[in-house]
Amino acid sequence: MEPVIVLDNIPFQADIEALMKQMHVQPDTSDAEDMQKMVAEVERIARPKAMYALRFIDSKDDDGVVVEGTRFSSRVLRVNLDKAERVFLYIATCGRELDDWAHTLDDPLHQFWAEAIKIQALGAASRMLTQHLTDTYQPGKTSDMNPGSLADWPLREQRPLFRSLGDPFATIGVELTASCLMVPNKSVSGIRFPTEESFASCMLCPRPECPNRRAPHDPVLFEQKYRKQAE
Repeated sequence: MEPVIVLDNIPFQADIEALMKQMHVQPDTSDAEDMQKMVAEVERIARPKAMYALRFIDSKDDDGVVVEGTRFSSRVLRVNLDKAERVFLYIATCGRELDDWAHTLDDPLHQFWAEAIKIQALGAASRMLTQHLTDTYQPGKTSDMNPGSLADWPLREQRPLFRSLGDPFATIGVELTASCLMVPNKSVSGIRFPTEESFASCMLCPRPECPNRRAPHDPVLFEQKYRKQAE
């Protein structure tokens, strides 16, 4: 089994111009001054992190795959991994340090800003993870699936993913609640896999006006590609 790799020296500089635009903060105002002070503090304490492991697929059946002894139950994942022999299991996070700091804030407006900053820090971790995988493995075209992004692969599938990565809390400070939500809340976990066709879970999700949508909903894709054929 390949070792778990930790990325914990990830540089982070908040994009204050983007934050001000997103939060509707006007320059040369007291709010702008407060935000600048907050960003300066954040950049001293933020430590975004990521961890991943290269894992090989043991077997596949109609409704899931076994990855080095760990079963993941999802028809969509199974189909997406039809030609794959290896995958990357990963977690990326804004970092416990930033999350703990955000919980010390009393002002609701500052709390709102802090959540946006945490998203930027998570983005830094995710980009570093992608760059590291590209530089190290040259995997070619890849796509991701994330537990909880589809009813076909629910949040409870976080548990086997976390188990396969060892102890994410001890390693990068990410833990699961009883309902399988991640803490810090600005964290992402998933499986990255080689693919010839681009895939995003959004393509199978009909939810309208989703702020995090990365691809348009394809109303016929599930029936065409993922529906199990009747025997």
